[in-house]
Amino acid sequence: MTIASHLQSPLVVVLDEGYGGTEIEESVLASFGARVVERPCHGRADAVRRAVEGADAILVRESPVNAEAIAAMPACRAIVRYGVGVDNIDRAFAAERGIFVANVPDYGVEEVSDHALALLFAVARRIVSRDRAVRDGAWNIARAEPMYRLRGGTLGLVGYGRIGHAFHRKARALGYERTLVFDPFLTTPPEGAELASVERICSEADVVSLHAPLTAQSRHIINRERLALMKPSAILVNTSRGGLVDTGALYEALSEGRLFGAGLDVFEEEPPAKDNPLLSLPNVIVSDHTGWYSEESVRDLRRKASEEIDRVFRGEVPRNWVNRWERTAGQDPINDHKQENAK
Repeated sequence: MTIASHLQSPLVVVLDEGYGGTEIEESVLASFGARVVERPCHGRADAVRRAVEGADAILVRESPVNAEAIAAMPACRAIVRYGVGVDNIDRAFAAERGIFVANVPDYGVEEVSDHALALLFAVARRIVSRDRAVRDGAWNIARAEPMYRLRGGTLGLVGYGRIGHAFHRKARALGYERTLVFDPFLTTPPEGAELASVERICSEADVVSLHAPLTAQSRHIINRERLALMKPSAILVNTSRGGLVDTGALYEALSEGRLFGAGLDVFEEEPPAKDNPLLSLPNVIVSDHTGWYSEESVRDLRRKASEEIDRVFRGEVPRNWVNRWERTAGQDPINDHKQENAK
């Protein structure tokens, strides 16, 4: 039995606008006659609490979906993150309520890995500062800011999921002599690489690119002690999560010349405050958490996120279910959920 047997026109709430409408979501969920509505919350927990009332499923980008919000929607069956990271969702409480939490880990892989490579080039070749200098009338200033060859160096990757793998594939063409990889889920090294500790990567790599999820264990995985191990000619690239890096320690290393530069698409606080010290440094290249973006990736993301809700409405489990709880054989999650909420 599907949820359609219990509900007429289920309500699907999109908590964060920005994709230019809901036509893709509506198309995927058309067989249920779903009402898909945008209720922008701008990251405010109190707004989320009000927005989710009456929801049978929600789609969310950055806004926090905490226990209070989850408790406010007794009919909810699924919370789906438009993206990979789910640190803004209380997965454990959702599991207690029998609500599936899912994400979309297989979109934007080419875009994010391209963006990481672009940041690497921008930092290594000082593209932004040279652009500004030429516009201001400077010329023939090659040695004013030293640069170093990429070929023959050592590449360090922290995290080796889909994006880390794609970045490695592309970066190999640059001629790195070695690639060191840290990923606690790997037992054998990827082709053309060797497994290493984070400390060894920081000590030996000429470029350290971060592709790990943000968890309690990975927060500030690049800290003051590990930054101190890095070469003065080394580059740090982060297109994953800002919380992987200790911002204060990174600023100190960069401002004191103990690190060549950094390419950052993500920050611990987003958007970063105007007085964020990293924004004052000429050896930092930044972008607005836009690595995931292309018109193609947006369409993929919206379709795949909606398909997870479609599966749940059909009485199936999501393909990318991230708050798994034990389900007994033959369990009907829809009926069980209805009966639980009737108690």
